[in-house]
Amino acid sequence: MIIEKTTSPEWLSNTYLVADEPGGHAVIIDTGGPVEPIRAAVEALRVEVTHVLCTHHHHDHVAANALYRTEHGCPVCGHGAERELFGDLDLELADGKEIESGGLVVRALHIPGHTRGQLAFLVNEERVFTGDTLFRRAVGGTRAPGHGTFDQLHESIMERLLRLPPELPVHPGHTEETTIGEEWEHNPFVRLWRGLDAPAERACTVAGQQASLLLEARDYDGGTKCLVRWENGERDVVPGSRVTSDA
Repeated sequence: MIIEKTTSPEWLSNTYLVADEPGGHAVIIDTGGPVEPIRAAVEALRVEVTHVLCTHHHHDHVAANALYRTEHGCPVCGHGAERELFGDLDLELADGKEIESGGLVVRALHIPGHTRGQLAFLVNEERVFTGDTLFRRAVGGTRAPGHGTFDQLHESIMERLLRLPPELPVHPGHTEETTIGEEWEHNPFVRLWRGLDAPAERACTVAGQQASLLLEARDYDGGTKCLVRWENGERDVVPGSRVTSDA
């Protein structure tokens, strides 16, 4: 398997070209990264791009969908729960749906939370592409446009992604790669949910609403991300920039 990655300097979002072999077939996963390096890799590897696979509908992951569809004549694929949000989707992918591209077998995993139709892509049981659900030492937020719920995000991470083999490489939607095992051991959110670390339990205000701050951890962009509990007992993962400590 060959993987080429580009990262947007503005959004820090990744685009992946995943190919079976030189002269073979490939898929593109998310399209928010710079286009020219992907074009150059397609040409250098002499591969046929068969699908554009979208982890979710946010603009920083779908910006070049139409361009790649036109250039390669291939379908843009995503979860049907976000069809209206994509605006233009050629093929709906449900949980467990498999896409074949030459020697690649890509299985879609529905992992809602960050968005309702968030997908991960497990390629040949060797690599998993997790979109904006699981990052290196962070997790996705639950208040973005088209979001699901915290409970969905928690289940998607703890009961789906982290049930995969610990040695499995993780390619997230933003910045650096990691492994399932690394995140099981070192991700601050996962450690809290496993009961290894205690919650902070500090009063805070989130966009004008009273809440309790349970965890603040470094995010992929150099800022922070926070786990908060609202007065009604529900929880959310929100950007640290929206949280003000009341202490």
